[in-house]
Amino acid sequence: MILYNVTISVDGRIEKEWLKWMREIHIPDVMATKLFVDHKIFKLMNEVDGGTTYAIQYFALDAQDINTYMREHAPRLQQEHAGRYGDKALAFRTLLEQVV
Repeated sequence: MILYNVTISVDGRIEKEWLKWMREIHIPDVMATKLFVDHKIFKLMNEVDGGTTYAIQYFALDAQDINTYMREHAPRLQQEHAGRYGDKALAFRTLLEQVV
C-alpha cells in the first residue's frame, strides 16, 4: 500500500469554501482516476498562524498506480487547485510506503 499525502495550510477566511470544494469537486476528481482505492481527510488539531492545516490522504495499491497518477493526472489537478486558491491554500506532498 502506498499513501499519497497532501498537506495543505488553508487561510481561515476561505476554509469552509475550500473544504466544500475539496469534498464535492477535487477529491471526487482524484478518485475518478481509479488509481486510488480510498481516501481520508484529517484536520490538524493545532492551529498555525490563523489558518488550519489539513492532510488529505489517498491510498494506492502500488507504486505503478502512483506513477501513473503523477504522470497523467496530477499536473492538471494540482493546477486547478493552485489556480483557484493560490497562496490561500498552500500544499506539499509526500509519498509513504506501508511497512509490514
